[in-house]
Amino acid sequence: MIQDHRARFLDLALRADALRFGEFTLKSGRQSPYFFNAGRFDSGVALAGLAACYADAIDAHGVGFDLLFGPAYKGIPLATALACEYARRGRDLPVAFNRKEAKTHGEGGNLIGAPLQGRRVLIVDDVITAGTAIREALGLIRDAGGETAGIVIALDRQEAIDPAKTRRSAAQSVAADHGLPVIAVATLGDLLAFAGGNAELAAQRERLLAYRQAYGSEEAA
Repeated sequence: MIQDHRARFLDLALRADALRFGEFTLKSGRQSPYFFNAGRFDSGVALAGLAACYADAIDAHGVGFDLLFGPAYKGIPLATALACEYARRGRDLPVAFNRKEAKTHGEGGNLIGAPLQGRRVLIVDDVITAGTAIREALGLIRDAGGETAGIVIALDRQEAIDPAKTRRSAAQSVAADHGLPVIAVATLGDLLAFAGGNAELAAQRERLLAYRQAYGSEEAA
C-alpha cells in the first residue's frame, strides 16, 4: 500500500466523498467506475488537509516557483488554500486568479490578485481533462508577463485522450506541448495501489484495472 501524501490524499478524498465508486458517465461519454470531484472538499478542515497534500507533492518534485495561480473556478480556492498552507510552513507566497469574463468597470481586466510580471508561476487546479482551462491560463500568464513554472493537480486519471489515435493523456499532452512539469498529488496508478491495500476498496480494483486496460495512457500501462 502506498504511503506519504498520496495515501493521505486518497484517504481524505474518500472521507470527503470527493472520490466515489459506481457507474459514472464522463464528458467524454466513457463509463467510468470512479469519479473525482474536488468541489466536495467543502470545509476548512478538508481544504487544509488537501492543501497539505498539494504542498508535499510540490516539495517532493522540487519545482521552483514564486507565485500561485488558480484558474477559475475550482483552482481559485485550491490556490488560496495552498498559499495558506505555505504560510503556515513559513513561506509567504503571492496568489492570483482569473475571472471567467473580463471586468469592464473599475480596474477592469480579467486577473485578480498579485501581479504576474516577472514571476515564476505555478498553476494550481484539480484535474486536467481536455487541457482547455490550462491552456487559457498559460496564455493569461504569458500576456501578463509571467513565466509558467509548472502545473499541479490533485488527481491524474492517466487516460488516453483518444486510444484509437494516441495513448497520451491530457496531462502528458500539456506537458509535452509546453515543456512544463505536471505534478499530480496522486494518479490512477496510486489509486490502484491504494485499493490493493484497502480491504474496503479491494472489490473495486478489478473494475479499475479493466478501465485502465481500455482507456489508460502510455504512462499508466
